[in-house]
Amino acid sequence: MCIAVFLWRAHPLYPFILMLNRDEYHSRSTRPLGWWEGDEILGGRDEVAGGTWLACSRDGRMAFLTNVREVQSLPEAKSRGDLLVRFLQSKKRPMEFAEEMVKEADQYNGFNLILTDLCSKTMVYVTNRAKEGNNLVTEVESGIHVLTNARLDSPWPKAQRLGDSFRELLDEHGEKELPMKEMVEKLMMDTFKDDESMLPHIYPPEREYHLSSIFVETVTTPIGRYGTRSTSAVFVNAIGEVEFYERHLENELWKEETVTYQIEETDQVIGENMAS
Repeated sequence: MCIAVFLWRAHPLYPFILMLNRDEYHSRSTRPLGWWEGDEILGGRDEVAGGTWLACSRDGRMAFLTNVREVQSLPEAKSRGDLLVRFLQSKKRPMEFAEEMVKEADQYNGFNLILTDLCSKTMVYVTNRAKEGNNLVTEVESGIHVLTNARLDSPWPKAQRLGDSFRELLDEHGEKELPMKEMVEKLMMDTFKDDESMLPHIYPPEREYHLSSIFVETVTTPIGRYGTRSTSAVFVNAIGEVEFYERHLENELWKEETVTYQIEETDQVIGENMAS
């Protein structure tokens, strides 16, 4: 389970801003933020299945993922985290990759996937749990969006809280530079839990109550300790500089890492014609 809030092509200094909490069992082996073998993909890595929940590439491509909250699951499902790796390693545009990938979408447990190409200014949302009549693949419009464990911008209480708080912070700073770590602290560490009557009623009430906060505090379950394992932020400015921050739990201690790099082979300013 994860939650992410992001701003797409709606700020004069930052064409893309993302903050994401990853919730996972503490026992699941995970590699923290860093460049992968080959030095082309940057992100954390799930060492069990080999994929990732959030990563980007030197050529301005980015992808992140949340699972869909559901009771039933496929026992032999493919790894959802591998979809991000395949996209980042490909040279396909987000829409092209998405339209090909949905042909095999039934082989995965429920997922929400965002695929982005900053250089071509395109972002696509993909899910294999679309409601009847909705598309599996849609282009993401400019503005503020929140992705939980339901469809993009679903009005879950914690999603609405996060979106509203993000909007307030943006209004507070106006068109000035934004303080990444301060925003992460204010937005992504929120442990407020919702009343049970407001929850989606997919899991048992006690479990849903625990998961109703933006930052999920660690709890001991029958199969291990579970909670928010990492908080990530990715800020991309108008000249194509990427700042990727991660705060992660390692041996029950919180550690931080920040990597900054310049998007390669950009023949134009990433942020120009932002509203076009």
